[in-house]
Amino acid sequence: MITSLSIENFALIDKLSIDFSNGFSIITGETGAGKSILLGALGLALGKRADLSVLRNKDEKCVVEAHFKIDGYRLEKFFEENDLDYDASTIIRREILPSGKTRAFINDSPVNLQELQELGNYLIDIHSQHETRELSDGDFQFRIIDSLAGNIPLVLKYADLLHQYKFTENALKQMHETLHNAQKAHDYNNFLLEELLAARLSDGQQELLEATLDRLNNVEAIMESIDKAVLLANDEQYGILNHLKE
Repeated sequence: MITSLSIENFALIDKLSIDFSNGFSIITGETGAGKSILLGALGLALGKRADLSVLRNKDEKCVVEAHFKIDGYRLEKFFEENDLDYDASTIIRREILPSGKTRAFINDSPVNLQELQELGNYLIDIHSQHETRELSDGDFQFRIIDSLAGNIPLVLKYADLLHQYKFTENALKQMHETLHNAQKAHDYNNFLLEELLAARLSDGQQELLEATLDRLNNVEAIMESIDKAVLLANDEQYGILNHLKE
């Protein structure tokens, strides 16, 4: 539940602070009074994109800070997974600098927009004119049924067990892959061992093999030289053999 909202240098607002009660709060006003600006500021705090056009004073930064009471939201796991400090009274802050850069914080810890948006999905539901269409969504219907039937603890328990199952299943797949790769390496190493044993290598054989390899590497140059020598010997006009016969 949102408990307070403070805004500085946003659109038409120079500085504003609102405290919300535990009950039902209503904000009313004529067209142009700034109701949509308040929603825009709240959306900015929850991770919506923004640009320099929202700055009232282009030389100063914009700051939107929202306080939430989240002790009944079961968000401890989210904070743990994202390495954030959990607090039942959580503070979300978004800043837009005159340079155009933005910064986001959850309980004074820097976060990226994706983390901010993910947390915002747990904290705020904004319902517009045509969102009754969500009633036809199967997942939404199941959430309503579970809520009315008091099944939320069972759903959370199931979700936790499903998470453990998928984690274990993924670990098992990785172990199978590791075993498969180890077997392939074992088979290859056995093949190399059999080749080495079949070669029956002995002391001094490496130098002999290296010398043979050097000769084989030069075989093309040797063959070219031989072909040239044969050509010089057998040439009809200038060949050495013809001159020897004369």
